[in-house]
Amino acid sequence: MATKQVVIIGGGVLGVSSALQLAKRGAAVTLVTEAALCSGASGRSLSWLNSAGERSTPYHLLRMAGIDRYRTLFSEDPTRDWLRFDGGVFWTTGDGSAVRARHRYEKAHGYDSHLVTRDELPQIDAGALNGEAVFNPGEGWVSLPDLIAYLAQQLRALGGEIIEDVGPAQVVTRDGRACGVRWETGELLADAVLVACGPATPAVVAPLGVRIPNGSPLSMLVITQPVAPGIKTVLNTPRVAVRPNPGGRLALDHDWYENAIQPLARGEFTIDEQVVRQLVHEAEKLLPGDVALQAQSWKIGYKPIPGDGEPVLGELQQVPGCFVAFTHSGATLALIVGELLADEIMSGDKHPMLATFRPERFS
Repeated sequence: MATKQVVIIGGGVLGVSSALQLAKRGAAVTLVTEAALCSGASGRSLSWLNSAGERSTPYHLLRMAGIDRYRTLFSEDPTRDWLRFDGGVFWTTGDGSAVRARHRYEKAHGYDSHLVTRDELPQIDAGALNGEAVFNPGEGWVSLPDLIAYLAQQLRALGGEIIEDVGPAQVVTRDGRACGVRWETGELLADAVLVACGPATPAVVAPLGVRIPNGSPLSMLVITQPVAPGIKTVLNTPRVAVRPNPGGRLALDHDWYENAIQPLARGEFTIDEQVVRQLVHEAEKLLPGDVALQAQSWKIGYKPIPGDGEPVLGELQQVPGCFVAFTHSGATLALIVGELLADEIMSGDKHPMLATFRPERFS
């Protein structure tokens, strides 16, 4: 039997994870990416591993399977500083009713959820939390640049090829079926194509006559200078979300400053450094003691979110042989989605866990 040729567009975590799983199943895989690996949304993701809050049951189950795969990876080497399971904490403003409602909802479907007070969170400054918070001990975080480097190394070892800096790429079709990928200076023929280029995914499949609503907002991820050890859990608070980052740093994001992001030429963005300093200051308020944080770097771009909030995964019914992976929860889902899509591409059998996430729901 001839080896199946697969080309993937997108150098983020979904593309690299899927490429590795395809290579493990015997496919000849080439991944092409517009710039460098992890230069897009994966490089500026908070990458909190969770299924907290409210969402559809199929989405929750898929995320829980995603967390399971990370736990397997974690168990192989618990000393990695780029993948940790130390829980997550959430609180909001108001009288506490929203926090209690979230806790009740999570408990109702078996998610490990606890109501806690400031006294039970010694890593938080005494003045940062007045009421209750939700603590989810089963949650974790991953540094996607480190994970992508780890997966890419395995992919290359199995003979997979990665071509970076190709610029925009497009799907090539013949007789209505995907047959390859073309970019300005090259072209590759393939038996199947996977489009996994984050917020650009809807635009890449649009010329094929496929409409996928795009709700991707602008976002920013700030990485701080190294600080003394303190925060271990992911913190989701009214003014800043915080997670640990390798090298003793913290990763910060939120959405209150979205309107302060300004476009530049060539699809780049800028923001007033005072806004960055304000976000850093919000994180300082969470830390016990007189801790001064400084921003080391920040990245701005679109955060991939499909128009209805649910993942878009699987083969395009209108264009056989062309698959898509487009989701807000790329970090949590990366490992499990890579498995499921690789199985579908190689076998042709549709996995039931992806039934509600098919692209044709927008047709």
